[in-house]
Amino acid sequence: MGALHDGHLSLMRQARCDCDVVVVSLFVNPTQFNDPADLDRYPADHERDEALAAELGVDVLFSPPAQEVYPRGFATTVSVAGITETLEGAHRGRAHFDGVTTVVTKLLNMVGPDVAYFGQKDAQQALVIRRLVRDLDIPVRIEVCPTVREPDGLALSSRNAHLSADERARAAALHRALFAAQQAFSAGERDPAALRTRALAELTAAAIEPDYLEFVSAETLEPVGQIERDVLAVLAAHVGATRLIDNQLLQPSLNHNREVATPQRAPTTA
Repeated sequence: MGALHDGHLSLMRQARCDCDVVVVSLFVNPTQFNDPADLDRYPADHERDEALAAELGVDVLFSPPAQEVYPRGFATTVSVAGITETLEGAHRGRAHFDGVTTVVTKLLNMVGPDVAYFGQKDAQQALVIRRLVRDLDIPVRIEVCPTVREPDGLALSSRNAHLSADERARAAALHRALFAAQQAFSAGERDPAALRTRALAELTAAAIEPDYLEFVSAETLEPVGQIERDVLAVLAAHVGATRLIDNQLLQPSLNHNREVATPQRAPTTA
């Protein structure tokens, strides 16, 4: 989508390690924005993005104009049912994921990669895309890479640029909320309602009202009554005018969760 940050760059680094040729798509997809104002506010700096990709040894920066992706008369939508209808789908509308799945199908067909890399921060999107390529027999392997975080735990996002200094400080509560749930989970708590109470306390202290804060199956995104298998703690909230999302995988088979306990962090400069 552009406005590259170290989360995006981590995907490129992984691809560079794994693959002989690396292609990066740079396309702000208008069809996945249900609010035109949100599209207008989305940060963009093509020259900077191009320079960052070149520094990492990206072979091809694929940045097609909108009229090439959606030519005049374009009339096809690719939809994935079920897992698109909850969480982000419920709050942003059906058109959001229809826009995502349609453009991803287009880009995969246009580029023809063997492997495509996505970030864990957009966990629902990654699950949707995995379902998409499975159901349509698209010959590509989907790799999901860990969320990259700031030193205080805030997940990197292009939208973070819109936060004021006060909002930026408050936004760190999203990570604290997930961390509080993870700590309780590691201590043996398996009741999602109890975990939600722990997490919600951190958000309330920062005057943040979540759009949703749920504990769902990591495979189906269905709500769970008791945590017996892998679960995603998923969170979305507005901080000021900026909407942020984050998530954390909780695994009963592990004693702790490495991503929250020791998050991958963006590099800092003096």
